[in-house]
Amino acid sequence: MRWLRKNLVVIAGLLTLAYMILPNIVVMVFSFNKPNGRFNYSWQRFSLDAWKDPCGVADMCESLSLSLQLAAWATVGALVLGTMIAFALVRYRFRARGAINSLIFLPMAMPEVVMAASLLTLFLNMGIELGFWTVLIAHIMFCLSFVVTAVKARVMSMDPRLEEAARDLYAGPVQTFLRVTLPIAAPGIAAGALLAFALSFDDFIITNFNAGSTVTFPMFVWGSAQRGTPVQINVIGTAMFVLAVLMVVAGQIITNRRKKTATA
Repeated sequence: MRWLRKNLVVIAGLLTLAYMILPNIVVMVFSFNKPNGRFNYSWQRFSLDAWKDPCGVADMCESLSLSLQLAAWATVGALVLGTMIAFALVRYRFRARGAINSLIFLPMAMPEVVMAASLLTLFLNMGIELGFWTVLIAHIMFCLSFVVTAVKARVMSMDPRLEEAARDLYAGPVQTFLRVTLPIAAPGIAAGALLAFALSFDDFIITNFNAGSTVTFPMFVWGSAQRGTPVQINVIGTAMFVLAVLMVVAGQIITNRRKKTATA
């Protein structure tokens, strides 16, 4: 009992981690399953057929490419706008600043279906044809709040005396921003970018309302589930999961090396 009380937090953390990773492990295991008709929910035998031909299902790779393009452009748009908003809210004092701070959290707090329906109504009333651009606008609006929150937290922790020291050493505004401000804010900007990319790539509700005839990867997966789930979907999911884990591990290694260098 003494050992259990001492390690209770660690055990709870490991159980929570296992609970979160279990669905990914199931997807990873079934990516090596032998295709068996329409539905592939039962294990047949080990096979690399799906890995050898990940684009063997019609229109799947096209929808994946579209989702990656949307996520990339939505990340760029949300990152540029969100970073500027975060700096403005932290560094400047202006009217309605408190109200804007509150409004920033609305897209994070409200159900996605509310934003999706509102944007659909706006596009229809303006006579805008639903498609790639409407989805992109919707994704930028949805991701903007998350980017602002991530960057704002980093900017608030920055020491303004570092920028003042750079200006005292005759650095211009552009040099100060590029050599001092931007490197310090970079972790928050990177976190906002990763979050925006993941949210945009994964989104279904807002996309489904505003996509028209455009089919993204989450919409393709949903449609496939009605007719039959190909094993290739598990292959793409496994590849995305492994890539995300490698990025996190690489980021952690780089951070630890920088800390060791700074300490030395």
